[in-house]
Amino acid sequence: MTKPANGEIKVQVKESQIEQLKAQAKTQLNLFYLALSFFTRLPVPQSMIYSEALLNKANRYFSLVGLVTGLLLTLIYVVFSGFLPVNIAVLLTMGASLLLTGAFHEDGLADMADGIGGAFAREKRLSIMKDSRIGTYGAAALVMALLLKFTLLVELAQQESNHLLLALILAASLSRAVAGSLISSMPYVSDDEQSKSKPLAQAQSSTELSILLLIGIAPLIFYASEVVFALLLVLLIFRWLFKQWLMDKIGGFTGDCLGAAQQISELLIYLTLVSFINKDILSGVIT
Repeated sequence: MTKPANGEIKVQVKESQIEQLKAQAKTQLNLFYLALSFFTRLPVPQSMIYSEALLNKANRYFSLVGLVTGLLLTLIYVVFSGFLPVNIAVLLTMGASLLLTGAFHEDGLADMADGIGGAFAREKRLSIMKDSRIGTYGAAALVMALLLKFTLLVELAQQESNHLLLALILAASLSRAVAGSLISSMPYVSDDEQSKSKPLAQAQSSTELSILLLIGIAPLIFYASEVVFALLLVLLIFRWLFKQWLMDKIGGFTGDCLGAAQQISELLIYLTLVSFINKDILSGVIT
């Protein structure tokens, strides 16, 4: 037998490394598709492989799904604003957002408000959250959140530059990073085996958390340092307070709580951006 030449060995090693990289890329793409199918109504390839273990790992791409959603919403707003008044274009964009996500996060906000607002005992609160019917607390929270979002988006849209377009991308991505990061530092408390969020909420490694946060903060590169500092400070304070509040009320988090965290974080981002408008600091945004 003749031994393979050194050149042949190098080629075989290189081909092996390329195959490994392709396999890793395919695995990560599958995880992204899992996250996309879980959090949106966007179509994914039928070849996508599903398992609860894989879905749990897919939480690393929560903020990437937000980034995709935000980009789609900017495109939708640009189309509508081309032939409609600003307030109508904003309202239709919000409607498109609800269609894209199936009102997934809004539903979480309403359920959490009903559960924690409608009972005092931990077990009763968790039981109410599982109820698909909406109550007074949930309806009030949902109406207030949508009205506030509409008002803030219209205010951003009335500016001369692309404040609204960048805000949609930033809020969609960063708010999901804040919500998803709670998985790493709180116990999942729902004991419902049928919970759709359970496979996603079992654990989060440091690598998954890092990917989630890096993607979430990426759109901040378009903002001035003062705005970035204010946004991060506001969100860090909210995350800490929200975590303490949930630990006190139910001893951890549920999927509904993550949805609520996303919605509140999104509103806080818009509020912070609007608060800088009168100070003219948003002129530091790249346009």
